[in-house]
Amino acid sequence: MSVVEPVVELGRGLWRTFSSMFEKPVTIQYPEQKRPVRPRFRGRHVLKRYENGLEKCIGCALCAAACPADAIFVEASENTDEQRFSPGERYASTYEINMLRCIFCGYCEDACPTEAIVLGDNYELSFTDRRQAIYTREMLLEPVSSEDKITPQQTPKGAYTRSVPEMKNPQD
Repeated sequence: MSVVEPVVELGRGLWRTFSSMFEKPVTIQYPEQKRPVRPRFRGRHVLKRYENGLEKCIGCALCAAACPADAIFVEASENTDEQRFSPGERYASTYEINMLRCIFCGYCEDACPTEAIVLGDNYELSFTDRRQAIYTREMLLEPVSSEDKITPQQTPKGAYTRSVPEMKNPQD
């Protein structure tokens, strides 16, 4: 019995290999066709904006504190009504992610109170120089829909008193 079982298993393995020779191969022509990613895929980081064009990032640096690889550097500056980048008191004047260090764990996404940083679906990350691997705030920011929504914006005095918009209770 002990001699027959390995022979049977060997035969099953060889049959699986032989039968797969007649299946059509799955080939994707990569540069022209991009493979769809799964819903929970974590790719290139993106800094989001509100509908009015203001940046969601308030420079709190919780993402940098949560990063286990120490890949994120955030430096905050004060907002004024003449030059407003985000709602609230501060904005991230410097936001850098070292993509060579990043392990794409998503902790930065979870730690952000304004949901400013998200890991998108872009998987095309290649560098020819180490300096290209450091993504700056300008590289990470989501593009605006029109020219009047570019930051910094001039806003009326006292228009923004909260850095996080008021949350409403979910409706069932």
